[in-house]
Amino acid sequence: MLVLFETAAGYAIFKVLNEKKLQEVDSLWKEFETPEKANKIVKLKHFEKFQDTTEALAASTALVEGKLSKNLKKILKKIVAKDAHEQLAVADAKLGGVIKDKLNLSCIHSPMVTELMRGIRSQIEGLITGLPSREMAAMCLGLAHSLSRYKLKFSPDKVDTMIVQAISLLDDLDKELNNYIMRCREWYGWHFPELGKIITDNLTYCKCVRKVGDRRNFASSDVSDILPEEIEEDVKAAAEISMGTEVSEEDINNIIHLCDQVIEISEYRTQLYDYLKNRMMAIAPNLTVMVGELVGARLIAHAGSLLNLAKHPASTVQILGAEKALFRALKTKRDTPKFGLIYHASLVGQTTAKNKGKISRMLAAKTALTIRYDALGEDTSAEMGAENRLKVETRLRHLEERGIRRISGTGKALARTDKYQNKSEVKVYDPSGDSTLPAVSKKRKIQEVEEQEAGVPVKAKKFKAEMKEKIEEADVDEGEPVKKKKKKKEKKKQAEEEESLTEEPPTSPTVENTEKKKKKKKKLKDDDED
Repeated sequence: MLVLFETAAGYAIFKVLNEKKLQEVDSLWKEFETPEKANKIVKLKHFEKFQDTTEALAASTALVEGKLSKNLKKILKKIVAKDAHEQLAVADAKLGGVIKDKLNLSCIHSPMVTELMRGIRSQIEGLITGLPSREMAAMCLGLAHSLSRYKLKFSPDKVDTMIVQAISLLDDLDKELNNYIMRCREWYGWHFPELGKIITDNLTYCKCVRKVGDRRNFASSDVSDILPEEIEEDVKAAAEISMGTEVSEEDINNIIHLCDQVIEISEYRTQLYDYLKNRMMAIAPNLTVMVGELVGARLIAHAGSLLNLAKHPASTVQILGAEKALFRALKTKRDTPKFGLIYHASLVGQTTAKNKGKISRMLAAKTALTIRYDALGEDTSAEMGAENRLKVETRLRHLEERGIRRISGTGKALARTDKYQNKSEVKVYDPSGDSTLPAVSKKRKIQEVEEQEAGVPVKAKKFKAEMKEKIEEADVDEGEPVKKKKKKKEKKKQAEEEESLTEEPPTSPTVENTEKKKKKKKKLKDDDED
């Protein structure tokens, strides 16, 4: 068995002397404890040294990619072809497959070969003669540096790192600018508090403070290049009647220095934003057209690279950035979030709250396609992104206009809806519910109305009845006279009943009614007399 071993100095081919000891994989490391023991197991057959670091870099990159370099191909043809009946042990199974296809040599890769390679590596200085350890260390260091530079130079993610760093710096600058501006407004507000209400723009505020300084200088200074005429007049008028405190020149100088910092950071931020915009259009033009530069850059930064973002499905792109809310919803068994970083896209922002979920889902699906096209496609145009954006805008317009198509039929006609008619119901307040008086029967009310129409006072009967009850109560207190009156009334009633029985029946109902009315009147008179 032959062994192909790659080093930083060159290719080495070893001949296995005792193959029986290779069967004991677990105890194979004991055979490589010393160089003497290692020479009893393997023997160097050929060593091909690299001429310079460039050749070593080419050979190592070919091995990393699983390819067969020209130099290695020549060595295998010369050395191994003589012993074609023997197997060739290789450290990489992919490389062994390529050697077998091109040179028709039987290659082997197994755990036994891995242990054998580890043993050879531990005793490489004793097995390869004529190669000083200092030279081997220098070759290893040079190859490591060259290989690192090569990977950085040809890395497909190298431009993504620029985008990630730029968007992170942009967010940090926004936070710092906000802190600096608030501090500047609060600091100068002690001297001239009215200026903060008149000038709302932060950058303009800092430019005015830097140019004028003390508020007493506003009357003599010209700030027409910074402010419009109307606002300039308001500022000058407010400076004359300001309620602020007096400050020293040293304080004003420090405030002006802070304003200089704010203006410089603002200018650098605009420059950085232009750089990020150009870089995004160069690297991911379709993604930029779909969701914008800032949202696209944040998606790439969150995923790590454009290639990693292309591996995410559309459902992950939709909620990317809302992981905390997602896991909280899964834990509490509530509704999961509908959007993450994609919420800040212009298409989602211009929809109503009712349709934000639908548009974010469709936008995430189209965005996932554009990301894969940018990451893996060869074309650098933004036509695909423009087409997908147009589809999303059309869908958005249909949702906003409520143009829902019918499921059955041709699918082209709009759904029929009845004409809307506004039917307003006016409810009148019922004040009867507010009354605390006891309810009166309907018959009583009707009688009172009739008596009022006849001209009889309604309260007269009530008053008489109440007086009668009071008199009876007074009589009860006195004792016997009430009983005598009751006896007289009972005798009169009996006499009247006997008279009514002896009288002939009336000829007509009208006569009976008149008689009844007369009897009632007599009774009322008797009651009044009593």
